[in-house]
Amino acid sequence: MVRLGGLLRLLALLKLPCCLLELLLSEAARGQEMYAPHSIRLEGDITLGGLFPVHAKGPPGAPCGDIKKENGIHRLEAMLYALDQINSDPDLLPNVTLGARILDTCSRDTYALEQSLTFVQALIQKDTSDVRCTNGEPPVFVKPEKVVGVIGASGSSVSIMVANILRLFQIPQISYASTAPELSDDRRYDFFSRVVPPDSFQAQAMVDIVKALGWNYVSTLASEGNYGEKGVESFMQISREAGGLCIAQSLKIPQDRKDKTIDFDKIIKQLLETPNARAIVIFANDEDIKQILAAAKRADQVGHFLWVGSDTWGSKVSPLLQQEDVAEGAITILPKRATIEGFDAYFTSRTLENNRRNVWFAEYWEENFNCKLTISGSKKEDTDRKCTGQERIGKDSHYEQEGKVQFVIDAVYAMAHALHHMNKDLCADYPGVCPEMENAGGKKLLKYIRSVNFNGSAGTPVMFNKNGDAPGRYDIFQYHTTNTSTPGYRLIGQWTDDLQLNLYIQTTTLTISMNLSASVALGMLYMPKVYIIIFHPELNVQKRKRSFKAVVTAATMSSRLSHKPSDRPNGEAKTELCENVDPNNCIPPVRKSVQKSVTWYTLPPTV
Repeated sequence: MVRLGGLLRLLALLKLPCCLLELLLSEAARGQEMYAPHSIRLEGDITLGGLFPVHAKGPPGAPCGDIKKENGIHRLEAMLYALDQINSDPDLLPNVTLGARILDTCSRDTYALEQSLTFVQALIQKDTSDVRCTNGEPPVFVKPEKVVGVIGASGSSVSIMVANILRLFQIPQISYASTAPELSDDRRYDFFSRVVPPDSFQAQAMVDIVKALGWNYVSTLASEGNYGEKGVESFMQISREAGGLCIAQSLKIPQDRKDKTIDFDKIIKQLLETPNARAIVIFANDEDIKQILAAAKRADQVGHFLWVGSDTWGSKVSPLLQQEDVAEGAITILPKRATIEGFDAYFTSRTLENNRRNVWFAEYWEENFNCKLTISGSKKEDTDRKCTGQERIGKDSHYEQEGKVQFVIDAVYAMAHALHHMNKDLCADYPGVCPEMENAGGKKLLKYIRSVNFNGSAGTPVMFNKNGDAPGRYDIFQYHTTNTSTPGYRLIGQWTDDLQLNLYIQTTTLTISMNLSASVALGMLYMPKVYIIIFHPELNVQKRKRSFKAVVTAATMSSRLSHKPSDRPNGEAKTELCENVDPNNCIPPVRKSVQKSVTWYTLPPTV
């Protein structure tokens, strides 16, 4: 049999017509159960597909790796939670039950593509005329469920790969996390929508942050793939158009690497070749963030870099474990969200007994509580501790709601609202799903999806523009562990169409533009005034009005980027990437006037 992953990638690139695709895929679809042996099936009148990164990428030769507790299980359970809420709501899709077929992408685009064949089985005509049972009778085939729409995927590269197949069968797709700008192309991804804003909005917000802090000399770092590379590409394009910002280096983290440690150590070494470009704008996945911070720590560069992280960093704790000191002061961005209390109550009440519908929950249980279940197929080999089954999430283990849970819920509700309006229009006098709706097709459902407008789980409007994108609304965070009684992320601003930024204020971190400490600087400023008042009071008159501005910045920021312009070495890629900017003015980040909502302190005029 032809290797399925290679065949599907070729078909996606060729964009073959559906009739030819049916011919080529009919054999693959016939045996598709071998590609999705583990999946969640919920019976219903209408079936939605779900794609989640339940596991990380596996080592060479294995598609799947370790289970992902937050990005995988939390998000998957958010879909199950949303389905429960919708099915119990008498006003939303009355007399209609939503079912689901949920698959694991293993954080790999090619594997996800193979899995997604499950969603198109019902739409592929199979020729069974030559198939007979041993008694000569024709076999009885169980008709696969018809998937009307898909929730997912998570990673942009996975969504792009899957979207190429789903569009051929006109199956609408709503992602809860894919933000690559490429997916805004309605000509190529016409059946794709998302409840998160594209990275083009995020890149604009990050450019605004960098410029508001007065930095004009930064480096960029991207995970290889659509998300990272396209995100940095958007950042660089917007910064060129805005002007006044130099890119010292633009580095890429390779995904197919033999020795992770050596590769990341090399990247840190490269970044240190431009020592005054200490601000690093990073579009990277969780694992790459974790590894780059670890490499900076190995290189004894704690406190050297100031990170500006995209939404994959957001407010996550897991990438920072055991290297919090390296991340001190990092500024990160995340689509505006809220904690869904109903989900917290739901998820913390899940047990091995009441959550049998989740086929991966036992594996999550072992990983979450670091214990081993007495069941066949247990993957937990690094502990001899036995699970009792009486452990409780949030009580016997740490629990914090994953950042994209809200968007998973909103994506499921967007699909439900579209189906609800479609049902009302097509089945006005018919209880349940009428034949006309059954045969309506994905193109009609897509029109209803693009027309939804409702308040989502966080109370903010859920809607789509003509490209299927959600509006851009971001929260801006800063990470702190030192000099604070409550270590962690602090909300310091927001971005909708413009930036509102309020940096974390500490009285001990006041810095003057000449980089002196607050006490020394203030002493020097006031000493001439005191001398005149005491010894020459007749000169104590105001000659002209001048104000001396001091910027309030975060503790770690005040000491990190304190180089003189003359310290910066010239040449190499540092100046080659300075477009629309005079290379002679490409100075490293220094404390400048922050033009947004940053607090100012105005000192008395001197004489």
